[in-house]
Amino acid sequence: MKNQLLSCLTIAALSVLALSCGKSKSSSKSGVSNGQLVGAAYGAKQNNNTNTGMVMIPQGTFHMGPSDEDINYAYTARNRQVSISGFWMDATEVTNSEYKQFVFEVRDSIAATILGYIDPKTNSIDKKKAAGIWKEKNVYEKLGQMMMAPDDRIFGKMEIDPDKLIYQEEYVDYKAAAYRKPNEPRSKFIIKNPIKVYPDTLVWVRDFSYSYNEPMSQRYFAHPAFANYPVVGVTWKQATAFCNWRTRYLNSYNDAKGYATESSYRLPSEAEWEYAARGGRSQSMFPWGNYYLRNRKGCLMANFKPGRGNYPEDGGFYTVRADAYWPNDFGLYNMAGNVAEWTGSLYYEGAYNFAHDMNPDIRYNAKDSDPPRMKRKVVRGGSWQSVGYFLQTSTRNYEYQDTAKSYIGFRCVINLPPMMSKRK
Repeated sequence: MKNQLLSCLTIAALSVLALSCGKSKSSSKSGVSNGQLVGAAYGAKQNNNTNTGMVMIPQGTFHMGPSDEDINYAYTARNRQVSISGFWMDATEVTNSEYKQFVFEVRDSIAATILGYIDPKTNSIDKKKAAGIWKEKNVYEKLGQMMMAPDDRIFGKMEIDPDKLIYQEEYVDYKAAAYRKPNEPRSKFIIKNPIKVYPDTLVWVRDFSYSYNEPMSQRYFAHPAFANYPVVGVTWKQATAFCNWRTRYLNSYNDAKGYATESSYRLPSEAEWEYAARGGRSQSMFPWGNYYLRNRKGCLMANFKPGRGNYPEDGGFYTVRADAYWPNDFGLYNMAGNVAEWTGSLYYEGAYNFAHDMNPDIRYNAKDSDPPRMKRKVVRGGSWQSVGYFLQTSTRNYEYQDTAKSYIGFRCVINLPPMMSKRK
């Protein structure tokens, strides 16, 4: 019996040795020599770094629309079930500091172009030279075309003219390209828009008649004390330009590191925004649940206009930090109150009646010549100057895409591949 067992073990060992020493043609690493379909190797690897300051919103289904009575009887938001793909979303509204990075990048690129700091190899801005522009002697005199005209200066001080800070937005109109005719050039579907990027700081004065808000106009975007407060005074067009720049900024890094380019940052659709705001609470009125604006201790849950106008009661007179109060169950801050938020969707009263139940959205980038009705964009979440009704996750509102307000900001979303869509 022992001899028989020993013989079996010997045969097995020799078989393993023979397999390990022999080289099978089907195991060729090239994937070509065996004549089989094995797929092509991608030239770039995937960047698996998670997005700083963003949280993953998992795919799911929810009931979009009113969770309570439609007190206006407007019927612009009927309750219906829709499904949403997973995406990443900024945990907070885009802050003054983050938007200022965009403004500074545009400023520096314009200055570098004027001074001729162009890398001949790449035909792009030489970042090493551009980094030291503002330390050079007499730089303001060299950049005279970016400065305020002499009549516009206070005490003769040379300052950059905000109207000269223009970003060239470029993207492909995929909606139009989907109906491309044979042999139509790609250039026909490339959209190029020059966008002034500096926020309108005068909204603090213009939005409120007979109200002294000049200090907010002077300091809100300029003073470091407001660095982590949400940016305001930004139009819908400026918000989309920021998303376009942010995409270029990310993919420039990916190109330098040999990573594959990613999809574009963008404003969330109206449905994505509501799904994210609910935080998995499908039938709740507010991001924190039902039915009240205070918790059990009597503390207000958001920054808005309590009662008949007791603005300081919630802890903030105007806006508050973008990460103030408690996040919802997805980890998103201030999805109700603080500042209302632009979405990418066109505002149409009957949209819920015909939009698809899979990632519903209606988008239209209106031209300047279009009627005002076509320039309405959905605004969600309510703000520091809103009453409690507008804090409900289902409440719809709108503003015109070329209008800036002291109570409207935004946050970005991005769709990433499945591997990057896992929570850590």
